[in-house]
Amino acid sequence: MADDVLRLDGLTAGYEGAAVIRALDLAVAPGEVVALLGANGAGKTTTLRVVSGLVKPLSGRVLFEGRDLARSSPGARARLGIAHVPEGRGLFFGLTVAEHLRLRHRGEDLDDALAYEHFPKLAELRGRRAGLLSGGEQQMLAVARALARKPKLLLLDELSLGLAPVIVEWLLPVVRRFARERGCAVLLVEQHVHLALAVADRGYVLSHGEIVVHDTAERLRADRGLLVASYLGAPAFQTAAADPQ
Repeated sequence: MADDVLRLDGLTAGYEGAAVIRALDLAVAPGEVVALLGANGAGKTTTLRVVSGLVKPLSGRVLFEGRDLARSSPGARARLGIAHVPEGRGLFFGLTVAEHLRLRHRGEDLDDALAYEHFPKLAELRGRRAGLLSGGEQQMLAVARALARKPKLLLLDELSLGLAPVIVEWLLPVVRRFARERGCAVLLVEQHVHLALAVADRGYVLSHGEIVVHDTAERLRADRGLLVASYLGAPAFQTAAADPQ
């Protein structure tokens, strides 16, 4: 659709000329949470890295609000309104919570009050260094930094990495609320399929770098073949989906 915040059009990308993702067509609208699912090595992280400008496409286009980002650097994309929370959180362990929420690119306007609004616990930890936070608090800070940028597009890579599922069950609804209230488009990569689909509007399943399933989150939640598709690939999905039991 013309009003999509993000649209991938026939996107192929990889490393050293070898394709990891092939001919991806994907879209995320304002206020929508879209889950990108699949086994390790399926190409999920590569997809996010292409969108944020860290990996260059081999072919196809990344469109942001209808604008082709081919000539836009990662910094320029951040200034346009793309915030990327990478796998591993990307924090500076020697800086405090408050310092992280003041750390900005040149010309960037951060809203730390917005971060504290969505994560009140961080207000109590303002003076604590990131390296002394628990894993859940660190992930909270990583997401809060992204929200403080008031993004139009939020890319989240494996929020659950190294965390107990109960923490992620608390984090993801915050992301869902931010998307709804601020009209932010969210592309979410998550290994815990049921957690991702609990907050997502739609989902795509990647297998060996190609999209094999795309449907509403409600339908995907109801499909018993989804887990097989996510972790074992399209042939397994087709077998499971065909199983009448």
